[in-house]
Amino acid sequence: MTSPAAIAPEGGPSSPVGSGAEPLLRVRDLVKHFPVRGSPLRRRDQVHAVCGVSFDLHRAQTLGLVGESGCGKSTTGRLVLRLLEATSGSVRFDGEEVTAASKSELRSMRPRMQMVFQDPYGSLNPRLTVRSLVSEPLRIHGRFGDGGRARVDDLLERVGLSVEQASRYPHEFSGGQRQRIGIARALALDPDLLVLDEPVSALDVSIQAGVVNLLEDLQAQLGMAYVFIAHDLSVVRHICDQVAVMYLGRIVETGSRDDVYKRPAHPYTQALLSAVPVPDPDRERARRRLVLKGEVPSPIDPPSGCRFRTRCPKAQEICATEQPALIERGQGHPVACHFAESLDVVNPTATPAATSSEPLPPP
Repeated sequence: MTSPAAIAPEGGPSSPVGSGAEPLLRVRDLVKHFPVRGSPLRRRDQVHAVCGVSFDLHRAQTLGLVGESGCGKSTTGRLVLRLLEATSGSVRFDGEEVTAASKSELRSMRPRMQMVFQDPYGSLNPRLTVRSLVSEPLRIHGRFGDGGRARVDDLLERVGLSVEQASRYPHEFSGGQRQRIGIARALALDPDLLVLDEPVSALDVSIQAGVVNLLEDLQAQLGMAYVFIAHDLSVVRHICDQVAVMYLGRIVETGSRDDVYKRPAHPYTQALLSAVPVPDPDRERARRRLVLKGEVPSPIDPPSGCRFRTRCPKAQEICATEQPALIERGQGHPVACHFAESLDVVNPTATPAATSSEPLPPP
């Protein structure tokens, strides 16, 4: 891994550390609303899945999108690849606008943007052999030719599978091996960007390490950029250069890996990190666990102002009336909180955050 990718806070993009190059992927004010179908009384309601997400990602960098289930991170990944149509906003890939691209333009972009899905079995056609699955992208884009078979053999070996396994079917493999097949298929067209949608969450812990190490090796060899979507913060810390924490469709804190893990400033980020076990019994017993009260609000009717305020121990009147901008507030990285305060929740010697008033009720 190299120098951190850049996250664009509200008010304009930021530049990557030590690099003046244009980002490979530039996302600005990305929005996705899903209509609510069913009752005629709710015909105008919408699910606010993604609301104003912005970030930059440079070549050979890894951006981690983390948050609870339903926060919009997987939807963001699909919007980047235009597997879903955005309600508004901009996605520029290597200088080309993805959201406004025609079918022919999008088809020319597709080989350079690929996805690895969460379910390694559901994403593979059970009727096809491994060789057919991995060669399918090559055939669709007219790249199989005379060297196609050798290309498939090379891809299988690159992800740690043997050529002898190419004639088998997906059900004959373990979960980790199936995910390696999915990665080989994604690599078939030499992409510049991989969107990894929780690629190890369905795997055993012992298998996760092998897949994560494989992804790191492939990035070092091929120079790809990753959007790594996950809820396992320990995995994200291991593989990502930059981290963006999402809550109810918005990015609430961004920064380098060290910024977010060692100096978290948003109460939600602090609560997430305090839930991660520390492999040291003495430190684990000494540190303070931050427990959130209440449930995540409905994305159909999100709270006014700060969306986290209904569960936040620091909530004040301003949190209900004014949405906090994602800007640098003295902690060294952008935070969307009116009362941002750095707190090391892993180190028990860190100074606890000041006690604040009770959370405000929903509007």
